[in-house]
Amino acid sequence: MPFDSLDDIRAFCRDLPKGDARATEAAMSRQQHLTKPPGSLGRLEELAVWLAHWQRRESPRLDRVSVAVFAGNHGIASRGVSAYPSDVTAQMVANFAAGGAAINQIAKLAGADLRVVPIELDRPTRDFTVAAAMDADEFLHAVNLGYHTVPEDCDLLAVGEMGIANTTTAAMLCAALLGGGAARWAGRGTGVDDAGLARKHAAIDAGLQFHRGICGDPLAVAAALGGRELAGIAGAVLAARKHGIPVLLDGFVATSAVLPLTRLHQGMLDHCRAGHVSAESGHRDLLRELGLVPLLDLGMRLGEASGAGVAILLLRAALACHTGMATFSEAGVSNADN
Repeated sequence: MPFDSLDDIRAFCRDLPKGDARATEAAMSRQQHLTKPPGSLGRLEELAVWLAHWQRRESPRLDRVSVAVFAGNHGIASRGVSAYPSDVTAQMVANFAAGGAAINQIAKLAGADLRVVPIELDRPTRDFTVAAAMDADEFLHAVNLGYHTVPEDCDLLAVGEMGIANTTTAAMLCAALLGGGAARWAGRGTGVDDAGLARKHAAIDAGLQFHRGICGDPLAVAAALGGRELAGIAGAVLAARKHGIPVLLDGFVATSAVLPLTRLHQGMLDHCRAGHVSAESGHRDLLRELGLVPLLDLGMRLGEASGAGVAILLLRAALACHTGMATFSEAGVSNADN
């Protein structure tokens, strides 16, 4: 296993693998010679250069794209914080397997391989208002599962999740690591009513009080207040950094999953982009805290990597222009220099 202890993760994050500056320079130079005014394709140009930098090749490609959806169950669901019962997690995993979910359609359209990783759905995490959701070994097991889910030869990874009550867990992580309490971070998730939202707020505030002694340790927070699917996402993002794979993050839950890693190194998410900003309360604020500008804003709040999956299409457009357009000299078109 890549990580035998929390200290192994800390050590990895202290010395993060870097992209390729020469590939970046070559990609930027090509953008300057394509048949368009410089910068006229906006963020599509930046995305093409970003792909080159983290794939560590002058000519980026998207031949092998993977979408990883991690699923887990949460003990906090017993406190009535979701509009759906925990059984829905396994039922949706079965729906993924049958090809019936939104992400199945989006992944197919985007030309991506879909990997669904359920993690001990029959053993929910513990209720974080009265105990640690996971101990260190349980957390590491999920992190390592996520790490090994990522193919080393992947050109792009999109990550997402499925787990009833995980917007409560995501808000819990944000409150513990960024402050502001439940009022700042908790939204309606799957659509809870006012009473459900009040229960959600109460659970988060109780969890903050119970675990107040560990909030200065990001990985202790990730274990004690997080979830197995969130830990799996963190492991996948670490593997992507190791192997030079750019990452598209999905919504609020997926982004909160990597928040603890960013407290270990400010450059932890340089190889990541936010696929979209979701309609879930707190996501826009979290992206602002992390310095991530979303690629899409479509009012989505489904999870399961759906927003990140749609953003794959934007990257394909960026790559098509970057590799397929003619240069001024190839097209016989005069540029601004002549």
